[in-house]
Amino acid sequence: TCTSWEVMNNLRDAYWLYCPEMQFMLLFSRQGKLRLQKWYIPLSDKEKKKITRELVQTVLARKPKMCSFLEWRDLKIVYKRYASLYFCCAIEDQDNELITLEIIHRYVELLDKYFGSVCELDIIFNFEKAYFILDEFLLGGEVQETSKKNVLKAIEQADLLQEVRFKGGVHLPEL
Repeated sequence: TCTSWEVMNNLRDAYWLYCPEMQFMLLFSRQGKLRLQKWYIPLSDKEKKKITRELVQTVLARKPKMCSFLEWRDLKIVYKRYASLYFCCAIEDQDNELITLEIIHRYVELLDKYFGSVCELDIIFNFEKAYFILDEFLLGGEVQETSKKNVLKAIEQADLLQEVRFKGGVHLPEL
């Protein structure tokens, strides 16, 4: 027999099975400055810049009370503003927008836990950590780990390893 805790964990994992495959994720400021970009599809740098410019302009032009979903080219764009940052994801037309909003929110929760109330400056000055957290959470545009606790544990272990390698200003070789 399963305990209620095991049933809840199984339901949580089943929920995430229906996660959309993300095409890309962009984080940008209210001023339109790109702070983070993760591409899960192969595109040229020129095409990435064009897409970024178009989407930043489109999202920033929308009124705050408007829907956070929009159809763009053959994709759906799902975005959410947290403080001064917009988190913007592209998904396939048939994918679920609400689960994508949940993925964005989960990433923000992970950033909040790690940085202690994350702000734009945390992303600017610790962009490698923001990417690392994203890579622990999403792999190839799909949710890799559903547990915030497990993601944060992996990040904590990586931080400890980095501390040990650079302890006392001495650079220890990689294993």
